Amino acid sequence: MTKVVGIRFRPVGKIYYFNPEDIDVRPGDGVIVETTRGVEYGTVVLSDKEIDEAEFNMPIKSILRKATEQDQQTAEENKKKARDAFSICLEKIAANGLEMNLIDVEYTFDRSKVLFYFTADGRVDFRQLVKDLAAVFRTRIELRQIGVRDEAKLLGGLGICGRPLCCSQFLGDFEPVSIKMAKEQSLSLNPTKISGTCGRLMCCLKYEQDAYEALLEKAPNVGALVDTPMGRGTVIASQLLKGIVSVKMTSEETVVNDFKVEDIVIIKNAQRAHTKHDESDVDAKALEELEKD
Repeated sequence: MTKVVGIRFRPVGKIYYFNPEDIDVRPGDGVIVETTRGVEYGTVVLSDKEIDEAEFNMPIKSILRKATEQDQQTAEENKKKARDAFSICLEKIAANGLEMNLIDVEYTFDRSKVLFYFTADGRVDFRQLVKDLAAVFRTRIELRQIGVRDEAKLLGGLGICGRPLCCSQFLGDFEPVSIKMAKEQSLSLNPTKISGTCGRLMCCLKYEQDAYEALLEKAPNVGALVDTPMGRGTVIASQLLKGIVSVKMTSEETVVNDFKVEDIVIIKNAQRAHTKHDESDVDAKALEELEKD
C-alpha cells in the first residue's frame, strides 16, 4: 500500500493522487506537481489515504513542493492571462470562420502550454487557428473539444430544480446515467422532463437508483398475482418508496386494498411495466440523444 494525497486542479474537478513523500500537506494547501500536461498548481482535497499502486495504470508521481506565496501569485496571474487569451482566441475563431464555441482557456502553471476548450457539432479543422494562436502566444497550443456535460460543468448555471448545477458544485466525475433508470423510477420519458441544462439525462437520476433497484427486487410488479392477509388479488399500483402496493381483491373485484410489501406473497409475478404511458408515443431518437456523453 502507498500513502497518497488527493489533489484537484479545478474547484470541482477530478481528484488525482500523488505521493507526498516527506512533505507535510493538509486539505486546502496549494502544491506544485508534475503532470502529463506539465508542471501544475493544485489544491490538496484528500490527505493520508492508502491505496494499492497496482490498481493504477501509471506510476504515482510525487509532489514537487508545497506552494509558496510566489506560486499562488503566479497561479492568479495565469488566470488573468487566460482571460486575455480567451478574447484573442474568439477573434481568431471569427477570422477563420470556424463553427466552434470557445468555452474556457487555461494556462499550465509553468506557462509551457495554453489549453483552449471548445464545443462543436462535428469535427473542426483548426490547424490554421493553432498556427495563428502560436504566433501570438509563442508557446505550445492545445485545442480540446469537450462534450456538453463538460461545458455545463465549466460554465455552471441553474438546474430545473432551481439550484446550481450539481456538476459545477460537487460532482468530481460524471457517472453513467441511462434511460433504464428513468423507466425504473416510473418517470415520464418526455425528453424535456428528464434532461438537464446540458441537454443530456439529469445526473440526479443516479442518486436514488440504488434504492429503487433494491425496492424493485422485493416489490411485485403491477399485474402480479399475490396472496395478502385479506385473500388473493392482483397488484394494480405500487408506491415503491413507501413500500406499499394496491391490490384488487379477487373475491370482490370492486375492492382495492393497500398492503405493505412484506405482508404479501407473490404467487405469479408479471412483466415489469416501466412507464405510466404508452412508449410508442416517445421519440426514440430523442431519448438516444440524451444518453450520449
